[in-house]
Amino acid sequence: MRIHVPDQPAGQLTEAWRLCVGTGRFDLALRRDYQDSLALVQQDIGFRHIRGHGLLSDNVGIHRPYEYEGVRHVRHSFGYVDQVVDAYLDLGIKPFVELGFMPSGLASGDQTVFWWQGNVTPPRDWREWADLVRATVRHLIARYGLEEVRTWPIEVWNEPNLDAFWEGADQDAYHRLYEVTATAVKEVDAGLQVGGPSLAPGYQPEWITRFADFVAERSAPIDFVSRHAYTSGPAQEVPFGTHQTLVPASGLLEQFAAPGEQLAGTALAELPVHITEFNSSYRPDNPIHDTAMHAAYLAPVLAAGGELVDSFSYWTFSDMFEEVGIPTTLFHGGFGLLTHRQIKKPTYHLYAFMARMGDTVLARGEDHLVTRHDDGRVTVLAWAPVDVTGGEPADGHTVRLSVPVGGPEGSAVYAHRSTVAEDAGNAYAAWCEMGRPASPGRRQLDALREASEPARSHKSLPVAAGRVDCDLVLARHEVTLLELTPVQDETPAWWDESRLLGLGTQPQRDTGGA
Repeated sequence: MRIHVPDQPAGQLTEAWRLCVGTGRFDLALRRDYQDSLALVQQDIGFRHIRGHGLLSDNVGIHRPYEYEGVRHVRHSFGYVDQVVDAYLDLGIKPFVELGFMPSGLASGDQTVFWWQGNVTPPRDWREWADLVRATVRHLIARYGLEEVRTWPIEVWNEPNLDAFWEGADQDAYHRLYEVTATAVKEVDAGLQVGGPSLAPGYQPEWITRFADFVAERSAPIDFVSRHAYTSGPAQEVPFGTHQTLVPASGLLEQFAAPGEQLAGTALAELPVHITEFNSSYRPDNPIHDTAMHAAYLAPVLAAGGELVDSFSYWTFSDMFEEVGIPTTLFHGGFGLLTHRQIKKPTYHLYAFMARMGDTVLARGEDHLVTRHDDGRVTVLAWAPVDVTGGEPADGHTVRLSVPVGGPEGSAVYAHRSTVAEDAGNAYAAWCEMGRPASPGRRQLDALREASEPARSHKSLPVAAGRVDCDLVLARHEVTLLELTPVQDETPAWWDESRLLGLGTQPQRDTGGA
């Protein structure tokens, strides 16, 4: 059955899918490979904000207590912060500021998370914590300007409903942290955006509704609500890796919608909702992240997520990420759209394809998204269905569309198709075929970069009644981008393709003689 794509708009494609992207801890941005990777991502995708952990942790060096003449003082140092934020802004991306974790010199305990040991205990001195928050925000404003920093959302902590990230997962203690922090931010400038509670999936609805009640009762400042979304089951660990079950990708969309449903009727009901982390697996060592299946799995989420929330931030743009230690192989199941050394994964291309879509939505379906650009070009994103139960992947899934392109009868459109699938644009598959080299040599890296590029094809399609028929036959776990551009034929009148090799008869020239 052919789907008739309407000529009239069905809506707008928001920028929710690229408003933010995740990153490894803050100080990783000082590394050359990190900045090279982010530059490539910005060139092809163009995220607007970037969010990661550890801004206030010891390895960034902001909080520096010392004693002088028997009196304790604190110096706030921003050298690393400036280097990182300067690099971000130079690459056209703004911080989505996460305030955490606790500096050891201010921490009330020694509980830490991750290989790099971020402290997750409350401050032992709430006044000193508020001073740290104010000093950090004031410095950012002094260096980058108030109007700029007002465009940077500021999130209070990370996943306080998990004991791993907030000692005891103590909600009352988090409420105090939130109030003290948000108030300190607003004391610097009332126009700054502050929000939370940055909840991990699996929380009981009472967690977020209690937070809403607390904020309302205390008149605590809040400009947005945030949570995270993942769809993987319990970890089945192997050496240097993890395997997990997945629920269908629709589970991510359900998680996106949950805050709006849970906060209905509360004082926070009308606030923007930001999904400040999302992915399939919550583990940075799950091979699913490297696969073509992953791109097809997430395609319907990118196509529809902006209808539910104000942003949803992919976790993360790069495999430069060390929460469970330094990776032992190039492909290790990292969260990133890119491996180390800038090898593009299939999900990278899903995002790059989205960046080439138009702003006007003509149609959305369970396996396609159709948009139109202001100049009349029409773009189709289509994807093969993914079975998370382990069944045989769909091969030959077909998307048949009648697409409005305009133009006179007998004209044509140029159809350019870019494809990633199990056997196209899949560097992970090539790496496996190489024997999974832990540290590929230069020739192997070159081969992997070549294998990572999408397959591309092109053809001319005839226009009939202002439309073209498109039959997209999709391979296993394929994601494809079809770009349809009206043809302005500038072929010279004398061109004859049959004479390309100089064969045939020279046309007789009319000399106009008697």
